[in-house]
Amino acid sequence: MSAAQLASNKATLSRLHEAVNSGDPELIAKTIDEVVEPDVLIRTPLPVEATGAQALKEVFARLHRAFPDLHIAVEDAIAEGDKVACSNTVTGTHQGEYMGLPPTGRSITYNEIFISRFAGGRIAETWGVADVFSQMRQLGVIPGGL
Repeated sequence: MSAAQLASNKATLSRLHEAVNSGDPELIAKTIDEVVEPDVLIRTPLPVEATGAQALKEVFARLHRAFPDLHIAVEDAIAEGDKVACSNTVTGTHQGEYMGLPPTGRSITYNEIFISRFAGGRIAETWGVADVFSQMRQLGVIPGGL
């Protein structure tokens, strides 16, 4: 893959993160429609019934309802072949229901790693690991995280 294509894939992922960080549900959905294949294969278990790009829209909508100030800071983005791997720090304030937990008003910071495979300039497959244990400790669900 050319250096230009690698840079383009990283820029596409950055565009998605910028949309998510805007908190604007219309912009997020529009950006997902533009940069993600409709039938994207999501290899991370998600708490939604939808699949493909629709699943991403639902996940980000839920996250923004729970954490209206949700912010994804990309710490590292490494592109090789048809994939981009990102190490992210996610922050937000728990102001809405999240995974059955009523709002706590607590701020959280957790890490995640996602790998996105690109085809034709769009995200076609993803794998990810988010530190849900850390989320739950910070929200007081698991002892020791206050």
